[in-house]
Order: sequence, then C-alpha cells, then structure tokens
Amino acid sequence: MKDYYGILEVNEKASQEIIEKAYRTLVKKYHPDIYSSVEKREAERKLKDINEAYNILSDNFLRLQYDLELQKERTRAKMSENESSENTQNYQQNYQQNYQQNATQKRNKATSGNKRKKPKTEYVRNKSNVGTIFGLVDLVKDLWANKPEKRERKKMNQTDWLAVGLTIVALLIIGVILWFIPFTNGWMRQLLFENPIFNFIGGLFS
Repeated sequence: MKDYYGILEVNEKASQEIIEKAYRTLVKKYHPDIYSSVEKREAERKLKDINEAYNILSDNFLRLQYDLELQKERTRAKMSENESSENTQNYQQNYQQNYQQNATQKRNKATSGNKRKKPKTEYVRNKSNVGTIFGLVDLVKDLWANKPEKRERKKMNQTDWLAVGLTIVALLIIGVILWFIPFTNGWMRQLLFENPIFNFIGGLFS
C-alpha cells in the first residue's frame, strides 16, 4: 500500500491547506519540462504518484477511507512481525531443549557403555626375598594381585597356566633340594609330616 503522506512529504495530521501547499511545491519541483530525457521519465513517474496522493488526501471522504486502510495495514504488519518474533523464540527454545536432550542421551549412553574398570592392586615385592621360596610366594601374589580383567583373561589364560606350572615346578625342585640338604632336612620333615594341612592331604590319598 502506497504511503500518500510520505509521497507529499506531509504529516498524517496535516490540514488541507498544508497538503495543498505541499502539492503545488512538489508539482513545480518534479515538472517533466525542467528535466532531461533520462531524468524526465523519473520525474513523470514521481509526478504521477504525487497527483494520485493529492487526489486521495484532498478529498475528506477518500482520505478517511485511506486512513482506515492504512491503519489496518499497519496493524496486520505489526501482528505479523510479533508472530514471526514469537515463532523465532519458540524455535530457539525448542532447538535448545532438543540439543540438551540429545546431549544428555549421548552422555547416558557413553556412561552405560563404559564399564568401570577395577583398580589394580599394587603389590610391593620385597627385594630381600628374591631367589628364595618367599620370593616365589611374592611372585605368585604379584601375579594374582595384577591379574587381568575378565575381558583379557581369555587372551592370557595360556600365559597364566604357564606361570602357575613353572611356579609349581620351581617349588618342587626347591623342595627336593632342601630335602637333601642336611641343614634343612629336619625342617622339611617337620613341614611335611607334622603339618596338619599336609597330613590332611595325605589322608585323602591313603
């Protein structure tokens, strides 16, 4: 919708005298005869709009109808702008809510997918026991304390059995050596024949 008040460069509350004066001034300003060929076409278009605006605003009835239509047009434009602004805000709120929900779901999936790993127990080996039977006991304890988790046991089962087998063989060899040493023979006899545990095990096979 054309802004006739803007075309005549007057206020919307301007009187008929002011509108008449503005019209005459603009007609003289944009008269086609004072312009060249290129500017003449623009002046003719401008003068046509000026005449149209003056015909509407110089008539009280037509001006009243125009003012009503202009007010409706501005009201519709304002409502459309408010609706657009509200839709933009709703879109931003929905986008933020969806983003937060997606981020929360991703965190929950990541948390549920990662199983907590059991902390490995560190076992400090006594250096003074290296090369003795107590050193072998420390070695077995160390292997047991740092045993792999369930997921890694299948890969290391063969290694574990090999370590246990070597430990048992080493214990048997050390036991045989200690048996034939006179200094430790008495201690070995006492360990094997007077120990309740070994007596119990021997009773199972007797």
